[in-house]
Amino acid sequence: MSPRRGALPLLGRSAALRLALLFALLFAASVAAFAAVLWWGTAGALDRQTDAAIRADGRSLAARAAEGGVPALVAAIEERMELDFENINIYLLVSREGRVLAGNLPAWPPAMPRESGWRTVPVARDGGEWRTEGRFLHVALPDGNDLLVGRDIAEKLRLRSVLAEGLAFSAAVALTIAVLGAALLRRAVEARLSPAASTAEAIAAGDLTRRVPLSSRGDEFDQLGAIMNTMLDRIGTLMEGVRGVSDSLAHDLRTPLARARGRLEEALATAGEDPAALRGAVERGIADLDQIIRMFHALLRIAEAEAGARRAAFRPLDLAEVAADAAEFYGAAAEARGQRIELSLPDSLPLTGDRDLLLQAIANLLDNAVKFAPPGSSIVLSGGVEGGAAEIRVADAGPGLTAEDRARAGERFFRADSARSTPGSGLGLSLVRAVAHLHGGELLLEDASPGRDPPGLLARLRLGQPAAGLDPEAAARHALA
Repeated sequence: MSPRRGALPLLGRSAALRLALLFALLFAASVAAFAAVLWWGTAGALDRQTDAAIRADGRSLAARAAEGGVPALVAAIEERMELDFENINIYLLVSREGRVLAGNLPAWPPAMPRESGWRTVPVARDGGEWRTEGRFLHVALPDGNDLLVGRDIAEKLRLRSVLAEGLAFSAAVALTIAVLGAALLRRAVEARLSPAASTAEAIAAGDLTRRVPLSSRGDEFDQLGAIMNTMLDRIGTLMEGVRGVSDSLAHDLRTPLARARGRLEEALATAGEDPAALRGAVERGIADLDQIIRMFHALLRIAEAEAGARRAAFRPLDLAEVAADAAEFYGAAAEARGQRIELSLPDSLPLTGDRDLLLQAIANLLDNAVKFAPPGSSIVLSGGVEGGAAEIRVADAGPGLTAEDRARAGERFFRADSARSTPGSGLGLSLVRAVAHLHGGELLLEDASPGRDPPGLLARLRLGQPAAGLDPEAAARHALA
């Protein structure tokens, strides 16, 4: 069941929501990465700087102890404490019995184990006047004494706390911005998709005149809207064609059906009077019905060609031979009207296609030429390769077609004003055009002799790439690709 118009889609099915959440996650990940880099570059840098200073101080004092023993080490510690104007350096030298020999700690910190390594422990400084946090390196001296070298990091811990609070506040602000940005992104996506959705809904309701409004941005949404509009225009054209075919079919079938019915009624009325008249009426009725059957057969072949259902019949063939066969078939009809069909075909024109459809298409072009060319004129059937495509050309000296009629000549049941009095159903060129499209080509209609009156008509049947050089198996694979 389709959702109600204007109703929000389910959260799990909303593409806009998923995009918004992805935006929020990416934004949050970016903020987290920035915070990590900032923390590593500030608090981490302070920690690394403190550890480097303590390590260097410890090595220096250990070297003094190795050179001059305990007296030299005590002197060095006292000298460092005198030069420590910021009062952040912490030293403690104790004997193996635990007696304090030098330093500014009253005793060995209770939380500090007497083993080599790094520790961060609370300590009491300057005779226990205040407690603070210290970062220490324990150095075990060769004479059995223990040396603590450290720094008062209380200030750095306060700075780290301030930095952590700032990052936490910034993260909260960033998260709020991410949520708001995600909501705005979702609304923006839904707003850009809403015209397409409303247009599709209107089309589904039967309003085929609606089109997706486009903005001046030219972005992906406008491109999607333009594609939808092109598709809707095509659908509209097809619907008009269907309506036109229905109207034309009803109109063109009405006359032969009414004529056949009238002749059958006439035959029924005279059945007992004149057997010959009865037979003639039945034969004429059968002829009218045959015309209707031919019309339906032509429609079916056009539908098959347009749907591509005949591709399975594609085989390698010689298009010049097919055209010659069509000319031979219509040669007698042309001679009966005092016309002649002149051939200008290459020795061979290989192509992969449906032979029956191609023969029917060329025959339809020749049939039109024979119908409309004046008696005593020539019809030229030629062929070759033009622009990499196999081409069959039929030129006559008839009245030709106006530019408006040429534009509509491929429509089903369309007949120009000059052809109204000529027998036909208006399906011949429709079939030719469908066969051309099936073979990857097109039907082009031009003046055969521009500037002459009448200009005649030149029909050019282009049939895609020729299959020269292909073996039969490769040609078949090419046709079915």
